[in-house]
Amino acid sequence: MNKQTIYKSEKGKGDIAQHYENYLDSFKFEVERMYIKTTYGKTHMLVAGPPDGKPLFIFQGGNCINPMTLSWFLPMIDNYRIYAPDTIGHPGFSDENRISAKDDSFAHWIEELMNYFNIESSAFIGPSYGAGIILRLATYMPGKIDCSILVSPAGIKLGSKIKMIKDILLPLVLFKATSSEKHLHNITGRMSDDSMKAIDKKIIGDVFKYIKLEQEMPKLTEKNELIKYNAPTLIIAGKKDIFFPESRLNKAAKVIIPNLIAFKTFDMGHFPSEEYLIKINSEIKEFLRDHY
Repeated sequence: MNKQTIYKSEKGKGDIAQHYENYLDSFKFEVERMYIKTTYGKTHMLVAGPPDGKPLFIFQGGNCINPMTLSWFLPMIDNYRIYAPDTIGHPGFSDENRISAKDDSFAHWIEELMNYFNIESSAFIGPSYGAGIILRLATYMPGKIDCSILVSPAGIKLGSKIKMIKDILLPLVLFKATSSEKHLHNITGRMSDDSMKAIDKKIIGDVFKYIKLEQEMPKLTEKNELIKYNAPTLIIAGKKDIFFPESRLNKAAKVIIPNLIAFKTFDMGHFPSEEYLIKINSEIKEFLRDHY
């Protein structure tokens, strides 16, 4: 496989790797790390939680590091065996070649990871881009999913492109040109409804500086693709999410997802605050108790 790089410099790659290590060091539990060879490239995997716990796969958000979005769901560690892969082609320690989120590639990638651990089916959590990946699995291998939780999900309906250009893209262009904290503050504030932690803001800024961003969103899922997908599904969405706003997701999700158990709405941005994460994890725990 051709060696590609998503990094603009070796320094940038090193800085992102250090952010990753610092995040892992902040966790108060043991995390196993391993590399798994797949058809699509080498995948770095984080594994945590009780060895006899039911499997729960958690996929990272796009253009950020795995431990950052994994940290949103840490209450799951107590009861479930967590498998959190670094998405190939995104920041982290997996191979850097990109996988299409428009076809069945991610479904086969997930199947290979599950086969490595002898897992026939599992529960899944995916925030943002990670939810779009789960929807590709739901399309091509629905039997692999026992239930799924999609948080601020890609792959269903996009927000206003005009708003994204004005509030994200233009400040991003200015930030890349100037490295001004003011522009970074504008972007991260819009992404999180002004609630992003300082550590995450720094990481996002370095991702913008040092990474060739993945600009292709997961395919918008169509109703006919999920005809055979019957797993219980929970969607959690934010009213102030600029990328995938609740107002657009709600109607579309109810049309395309056959067994949508609940659609929960919070007054949050794309990045949840600590306050909303408590509520989100409470909803997820209840859903998993009832449906897994």
